[in-house]
Amino acid sequence: MTSMNDNKYSGASEAELGFLKEIVRMLPAGLTVQDAHGELLLVNDAAAAQLGMDGSRPSPDLAPRREACRKALSAGQPVVTEEALHDGAARQVLLTTHLPVRLAGRELLISASSDITEQKNFEDQLFRSAYFDELTGLPSRRVIEHRANSLLARDRERFALAFLDVDNFKHINDYYGHAVGDALLVELSKRLGRDLRDSDMLSRISGDEFLLLLSPIQSQEEVAEFMQSTLERLTAPFFIDHSEVFASTSVGISLYPDHGRSFETLRQNADIAMYRIKNNGKGLAAFFDASMEREAQARIKVEQSLRLAILEKRFCCAFQSKVDIRTQAVKGIEALVRLRDDEGVIQAPGSFINLAGELGLIDELTHLVLAEIVKSIDLINDTFGAEATISINVAAKQAGNPEFMRSFALALEETGFPQRFMIEVTEDAFVAKNHFQAEILPMFRKLGVGISIDDFGTGYSSLSALADITADEIKIDRSFITDIHKRPRSQGILRAIESLSEALGMTVIAEGLESFEELAYLQAATKIRYAQGYYFSRPIFLEELKLATPVSSEARASVASRPMQQNRQGYSRASGYRR
Repeated sequence: MTSMNDNKYSGASEAELGFLKEIVRMLPAGLTVQDAHGELLLVNDAAAAQLGMDGSRPSPDLAPRREACRKALSAGQPVVTEEALHDGAARQVLLTTHLPVRLAGRELLISASSDITEQKNFEDQLFRSAYFDELTGLPSRRVIEHRANSLLARDRERFALAFLDVDNFKHINDYYGHAVGDALLVELSKRLGRDLRDSDMLSRISGDEFLLLLSPIQSQEEVAEFMQSTLERLTAPFFIDHSEVFASTSVGISLYPDHGRSFETLRQNADIAMYRIKNNGKGLAAFFDASMEREAQARIKVEQSLRLAILEKRFCCAFQSKVDIRTQAVKGIEALVRLRDDEGVIQAPGSFINLAGELGLIDELTHLVLAEIVKSIDLINDTFGAEATISINVAAKQAGNPEFMRSFALALEETGFPQRFMIEVTEDAFVAKNHFQAEILPMFRKLGVGISIDDFGTGYSSLSALADITADEIKIDRSFITDIHKRPRSQGILRAIESLSEALGMTVIAEGLESFEELAYLQAATKIRYAQGYYFSRPIFLEELKLATPVSSEARASVASRPMQQNRQGYSRASGYRR
């Protein structure tokens, strides 16, 4: 190395020293040198900017940094630290390496810092997305599971795990829109989180499902009282986007250690209790008990049977005619799905339709019904006539699903006779804000497929809603037809529906006609032309159609319109409920 005392090279050494100082000053990493007392001996430009010493912003509190430097000097070992420097709400994060050295008999600390603020912000964002719900800011499932597992490992105190599910949330989304639905979840989470202790935790685990951990607890009564006050708080309306939205929540609760000794067992049992509430009225809370577990096991068995039945195509159709009450001619028929169980016994849809909807199997089931109709169309024509319309029921959930409805419209078109079909949907398919009329109805209109409003009078019924509905047929629910000759109030409602339907050009079908007295009233006091019910025809299975060999329209009417009184008990057992 060249000697600093050599005059020949002294000029060059001073130039090199100046050059070196400029390099240190312009280094992109912050570089400082401090003495044993924490005094800064050297600060390059990057460090001055990082520490707010260049006047570009207020200087942050450097006391923590000086303390860290002092400890690093005392230890005599290199130290790597993350420093968070705060300037009001702003935060800057530095990754700093401190290196203690001894130079010219002095203890010095050389520190090199890199600004990793953007990296840390990104890491924090990833952390929050992994552990916190983006919409509500609540902890995720893995956070509450970790908390519960910590309590289970300590095994020192009782706690409660509550499973909360917002009732009819899909209907709220459909009617008000997803933006209002999201805002409702945010406001709902605020109400649910009110009055919680620091030791409690509320988590959003999926779309409209929450978990609540209450720890510690003294008794079941204490938890019941708290949940009752929470549910009462939710009864007040939510004011969102100029709308008054009402929402309720069904709650199932499990207790540790009474109802399980693992998080998953406690969660499952709380879920089971919540479904008991869903099935029995909603908007309430229930604690888990052993009988619920037996019900859940039975439900699982039914689920497995249903999936297997769809896989093996063990569904069949019964057909019930819609009859002209004055001529007894068949106007159309309705396809009613039935299930043959493992023992060959016919099961009514009341035992499986709702479950098929919950399991996401209803779409496949509807396509199976259509396939059964297409396969038997010649037999259907021979029995009921080639002009009779064929009605297929579509659930409101399906009607609001454009993807399914497009596939179903295509399937109807591929039959080659789409104009023969009538789609029966309940009225909530029309009133929901899923644009059924704007997006879905035109597809079926183009194919010549008719639209029928099923079970009118039991859903969101109003005459003003009816005026806005574009449909070909309206089926008045049987609850209005039963004993109509004895019920003046129902008679008034029936006349109002009849008048408006006539003005709007809709055909009216009276459902559930079972007695001569009901028929006589409709013939004498109304203009209603068509009815459907056991008085005219029980649902007829394909096996029975194959035995019938009608040779004329009169014979067809005879086969399709045999009065129920012939064998009322036997027919009821065979077919059960309509839907």
